[in-house]
Amino acid sequence: MTPITLIAKAIQRERLKAGMSLSALAKTAGLAKSTLSQLEAGQGNPSVETLWAIASALNVPFSFLFETGTTDKTLIRAGEGEPVASEAAGFTAVLLANCPPGRRRDLYRTSLSGGALRSAEPHPAGTIEHVFVAKGEIRVGPAEELETLSAGDYFRFPGDVAHSYEVLSKEAVILLVMESPV
Repeated sequence: MTPITLIAKAIQRERLKAGMSLSALAKTAGLAKSTLSQLEAGQGNPSVETLWAIASALNVPFSFLFETGTTDKTLIRAGEGEPVASEAAGFTAVLLANCPPGRRRDLYRTSLSGGALRSAEPHPAGTIEHVFVAKGEIRVGPAEELETLSAGDYFRFPGDVAHSYEVLSKEAVILLVMESPV
């Protein structure tokens, strides 16, 4: 599914859940009905501002407009993902992962020394780990499904199975997000 198709389906899904007509959503979001109609048809290239206006009008988090069915693992390499650009500034964003309802997330900046290997026992059932590499290179993931990640790469994997972190460069800095059921 292409990113614009994903956004189109999400806008329509959330509009219908809110019980809003196309005209009502367009008016509330301050958009032309034709613009909204094109977006729901999977056409166009919406800006960050347009998507924020739609999310605000629907009273949903911005990330809901990128929601997909979850899988056990997601790997996004540096330069991958669909950037959403601002109309007014040199700013783009790529949604790596949104937080599903009934979950909590803890965020850590982790510094790792070269050659370090950390083996982790399974966390409580339903735990998901999100790893974004800010600097360096690491090998991470469930024992039989390790991935090598470089700066800019993102990997999501089940944290409720044995997994490990191995530093392949002189040093590494990662953003680690531990997501667990509430």
